[in-house]
Amino acid sequence: MGANVRRKNGVALWRQIADRIRQSILAGEYDAAGMLPPEMVLSETFSVNRHTVRSAISALADEGIVQPLQGRGTMIVRKDRLSFPISKRTRFSEGVGDQVREMQGLLLSSSIETAPIEVARQLGLVQGATVICLELLRKADRRPVSRSTTWFPADRFEGIAAAYEKSGSITAAFKAVGLNDYMRASTKISAMHASADDLAALELSPGAILLVTHALNTDLDGKPVQYAISRFPADTVEFRMEN
Repeated sequence: MGANVRRKNGVALWRQIADRIRQSILAGEYDAAGMLPPEMVLSETFSVNRHTVRSAISALADEGIVQPLQGRGTMIVRKDRLSFPISKRTRFSEGVGDQVREMQGLLLSSSIETAPIEVARQLGLVQGATVICLELLRKADRRPVSRSTTWFPADRFEGIAAAYEKSGSITAAFKAVGLNDYMRASTKISAMHASADDLAALELSPGAILLVTHALNTDLDGKPVQYAISRFPADTVEFRMEN
């Protein structure tokens, strides 16, 4: 683990260590004991002092991934990740609905704007075309599981912001404005550290890793209807690709 921690690379040492410990937990490397290695062992592994290790553990505790126990060490808190299927008929609520008791879709903000270059390209719009932009937050059992920035052609989907705010569902919002069905055309997945805004919205600590999807949906004739960039906490959601 320690080989991947580098000084003077622009990322604080404690954050790098927290990331590596998080990855090791997700990989099941500590399952036998259910506890993190002692601070002294982690200090030697990463070639840092114990204060730096404590900062990393404190950040993971804030995320709910570990729990320090007085006199006993640091216990790993078991958190089952939601398995989210990605297919030609990707639907968030249907994908995770049987894994949770309650789903919520919240509209954080909406605006009408000139389409950014990449958004116009994805939606097949001419330069200067107008789009509706929604900022969305989804929760499962009251725990934030995704934040999305999503765009729709404004000339086709007037009223979709109000429809989403009422229903909390993209599928229901589409139906409310006249689109009864749609398909997933493409999904690109990457990872990054959470921005300050995403940390706040997703209730994460600095250094948290996000899985990011860039998704394009089309109507049944293949015409683009939605382009979305969604961010998911990596320790909360995993993706499952389906044919």
